Amino acid sequence: MAMQRCDPAAFAEQIARGREWVVGMQSGNGGWGAFDAENRHAYMNDIPFADHGAMLDQPTADVTARCLSMLAQLGESESETVRRAYRFLLKEKEKDGSWFGRWGVNYIFGTWGVLSALNAVGLAHGDARIQRAVKWLLSIQNGDGGWGEDPSSYRLDYTSWEPAPSTASQTAWALLGLMAAGEVRHAGVVKGVAYLQRTQEDHGLWEEEHYTGTGFPRVMYSLYHGYSKYFPLMALARYRNLMGDNSVTVPFGM
Repeated sequence: MAMQRCDPAAFAEQIARGREWVVGMQSGNGGWGAFDAENRHAYMNDIPFADHGAMLDQPTADVTARCLSMLAQLGESESETVRRAYRFLLKEKEKDGSWFGRWGVNYIFGTWGVLSALNAVGLAHGDARIQRAVKWLLSIQNGDGGWGEDPSSYRLDYTSWEPAPSTASQTAWALLGLMAAGEVRHAGVVKGVAYLQRTQEDHGLWEEEHYTGTGFPRVMYSLYHGYSKYFPLMALARYRNLMGDNSVTVPFGM
């Protein structure tokens, strides 16, 4: 996606090779995992010596959303690969309108990715499935204008998102998801942007104590120090660019 935005002609060969590889990694159910294809035998995670209950790299909504976003940005909208990925994402939607996030905590991360992908393939912002996700994101916004989610939302007896103090990375994910859904002028987005502006440190970046990266759900989480730096920067730049262009449509896959 970065090469396509930078200079698609200069990177045409590399983009084509990367696209071919990604398409080849799609699983039969239309989704993608992070490292392998067709790892769908979930019963193996119940083996007593299973590696943290994560022996498999199963297709997930967040990874699938990234792949679909890339294909859509490259102009691929009618292929069977895209149709299968689109159906997978719609099938994976949670009852509350959110999507699961395997590699970032958690439903905020997954919902951002899927909203970006659905926007990229051209699903109307007014579609009920997008609007339900928008309503969910706005419903979990913290009083300070930011967003947060506790890793306990990965528990096996999942009921809903788990509240947590606002973090820079999770606030950025929520903002990017809402803007992908066409909500750049919503009061919730304005409050989220103000939260990031207010919490920016004197050195220009953001600090974060809570773990928002996922290694093994329910077992190990990661504090990626870059998350609280580049995701807020992406969100603020996206907001600035959309407002400057007087646009409500994100023209890119991510």
